[in-house]
Amino acid sequence: MAVLLVLFLVYPIFVVIDTSLKSYILNKPYLDGYIGIKNYRVLFTEDRYFYTILWVSIKWILATVSIQLIIGLTGALLLNEKFKGRSFFRILFFMPWAMSGILTSQLFALMYNQTIGLFNNVLLDLHIITQAIAFTGNEHLVFMSVVIAEVWRGFPFFVIIILASLQSVNSELYDSAHVDGAGRIMSFWYITLPHIRETLLFAILLRAIWEFNNVDVIFNITGGGPAYMTTTLSMYIVRNILKLGDYGYGSSLTVISSIILLGFVLLYFKLSNSSKKELTDA
Repeated sequence: MAVLLVLFLVYPIFVVIDTSLKSYILNKPYLDGYIGIKNYRVLFTEDRYFYTILWVSIKWILATVSIQLIIGLTGALLLNEKFKGRSFFRILFFMPWAMSGILTSQLFALMYNQTIGLFNNVLLDLHIITQAIAFTGNEHLVFMSVVIAEVWRGFPFFVIIILASLQSVNSELYDSAHVDGAGRIMSFWYITLPHIRETLLFAILLRAIWEFNNVDVIFNITGGGPAYMTTTLSMYIVRNILKLGDYGYGSSLTVISSIILLGFVLLYFKLSNSSKKELTDA
């Protein structure tokens, strides 16, 4: 077990860190060799795109995860109720999750198309706009356009996870609260939320990590443009390594990315421990 851990976890980390300290560019082999922290110095002080891309990544995570959480929590609460046709609506809510990222991005790319896109046709027919909009080319609309596509694809994750957690809440607690005069809001705040808090934190962590590393939807809809406005850190790593062949600089970006992800995990453990302490004290 220890050998496998070293082989598949420790060794790759060591290789990435080691490569980040080198000049390793495929089309410039004569420059290969150790250069110390130069890649990191260039990254933080000379790369004019890095901070813009880092801010895009932060906005991407905050926007996609928060909206998915709100829609997912609302959907899970609705689907947890008993009503006619509930099974049909559950399937309907879960369908986007079954679609691949490539298929989703191609679907939205067609709907965003300035000439034949569904969105433009509907808005023009309703006389909301007078001329077609370039959703993926407009600097004011492109970011939210890819966010909407990713939210549609990802919100079922929260629905599935939260709905499963809601099934474990004892219905007798709600009956007792109803007898005591508590309404839906009070029952949600004092019964539902404490019971699903751990699930919410874990789901948010998983989704944040996923969105931080996500490239397929953005890449297929905008390619990271225009002017790096939808380029995330993961896409920038892919660009430097696969397109430019700069493995040294790409590895330094990967190290920074890993540190950020480690921060997410540490934050989760801190919030989780605080949550458990509150429940214990209560």
